[in-house]
Amino acid sequence: MSDPRSEAARYRAEKELAEGERGSAPSPQWSTREERWAVVEASIQQAIRRGEFDDLPGAGKPLEGLVASSDPDWWIKRKIEREGLSGMAPPAIQLRTEHKGMSATLDELPREADVRAHLEDFNARVRSARLQLEGGPPVVTPTLDVEAEVSAWRDRRAERAPSGGADAPGGGVAGTAVPWWRRWARGR
Repeated sequence: MSDPRSEAARYRAEKELAEGERGSAPSPQWSTREERWAVVEASIQQAIRRGEFDDLPGAGKPLEGLVASSDPDWWIKRKIEREGLSGMAPPAIQLRTEHKGMSATLDELPREADVRAHLEDFNARVRSARLQLEGGPPVVTPTLDVEAEVSAWRDRRAERAPSGGADAPGGGVAGTAVPWWRRWARGR
């Protein structure tokens, strides 16, 4: 039975011997930092002469917003904005943003049951985020009173709806199409 360590050492020795016979040059070993910088600078200058940096996007243009902002995270915010990324913020920030736009979100929902379900889901996520100890900013977003929000949703919906209801022209609920047979029967 052979020892794996001795087998590995034998393999390395045979490989080094084979490379020496082929005449392959060993990898460069630089003794000082200046030697490394000189080799890197020479490589860059050769690439410039070959034209490898000629057609880069934004070549010769200043970086936008570099002077105007003192925010250290400007680059990641710009990347998120440019790429249209979402869901990358910590839960506390996501919940705050969602809380700010809650009225508009609720106004898009067609039924009261959907509004209640959305509010209950939001409250559950707020409570869950408060229990997490993952770090990041604290969760200061309040839970919402479902009944008060549903009532406000009804009020906003009533303000948007045209007045009239059953008395609206056509004899039906405002905003709904009246079937052709009712229009025909009314015209007789």
